[in-house]
Amino acid sequence: MDRVETLEAEGRRALGAATTTAELRAVELAFLGKQGGLRALMKDIGGLPADQRPAFGQRVNAACAALQAELDAKFAEFKAKERAEQFERERLDITMPGYRRRTGNLHVLQQTADRIKEVFSGLGFEYLESPELEEFAYNFSALNYPADHPAMDEQDTFYVEDDLLLRTQCTALQGHVFETRKPPFRIFTIGRCFRNEAVDRTHGHTFHQVDVFMVDEGIGMAHLKGTLGHFARTLLGSDVKLRFRPDFFPFVEPGVDYAVSSPRFQNGRWLELGGAGLIHPNILERYGIDTERYSGFAFGLGVERIPMLKYGVDDLRHFLDNDLRFLEQFRG
Repeated sequence: MDRVETLEAEGRRALGAATTTAELRAVELAFLGKQGGLRALMKDIGGLPADQRPAFGQRVNAACAALQAELDAKFAEFKAKERAEQFERERLDITMPGYRRRTGNLHVLQQTADRIKEVFSGLGFEYLESPELEEFAYNFSALNYPADHPAMDEQDTFYVEDDLLLRTQCTALQGHVFETRKPPFRIFTIGRCFRNEAVDRTHGHTFHQVDVFMVDEGIGMAHLKGTLGHFARTLLGSDVKLRFRPDFFPFVEPGVDYAVSSPRFQNGRWLELGGAGLIHPNILERYGIDTERYSGFAFGLGVERIPMLKYGVDDLRHFLDNDLRFLEQFRG
């Protein structure tokens, strides 16, 4: 029993002198390990009288349990302290090489579409979505296209069924709006359009279009020109000039194509953006809108043309090729 008391006391002194978890581990091995210390006393139990063995065994176990409890408490305390010191030392490791975090960014066409939305929303226009899979009636008939009109040849498209096709123009939204609303209204939409065209630097089977229209009392060409002028100068710069020339589109009368010019774009050459005009009276009358009281304008343009002008992109195919070397140039 004296030997148990002595080893227990030595173990407590050793624990009190330990200052690190490594020193605690050494104390644990010395006093509670199988090869020495308190637990080694259990080997001597066979040499004791039978009536003393239970008491001796209980005393050794009690001493081991007490020492183990104190050891565990010390381990928890030292581990927490050492972990805090380690975190403080490694808070900024100047020996580690730095690395650049790669983050995603909006596609240049999405950036352009978001900017377009800001401009027209600021002018009081309401943004609406329209379906990419469209009925023939909305894509053509509702826009004053006779079934055998030559303009139909310019929009050869992808048919899903006899009367369902991938829309060739976002102008198809007009019929949906005219059926459900009464003027006045200001509407714009942005979306993908599809045409069966040979793909080259300036043509693609899939492209994005913004379409804008307004119907109210007394709307004329002056309102159209003012809206287009503000739009072009906001997106392309205050020095941009606009040119309007007569053109034919079945859904407007009169119709014009409009182009922009700036010393910053291709040495000031005129570059066509899209088509525009006053909404054809036949369309308004088709939906019961009084053409003696109401009139409106409409225009559309390819979204891709804006970044092509701003950044000097010379090939339409780059926008949909998913080449990171191209897309990384337009991080927002």
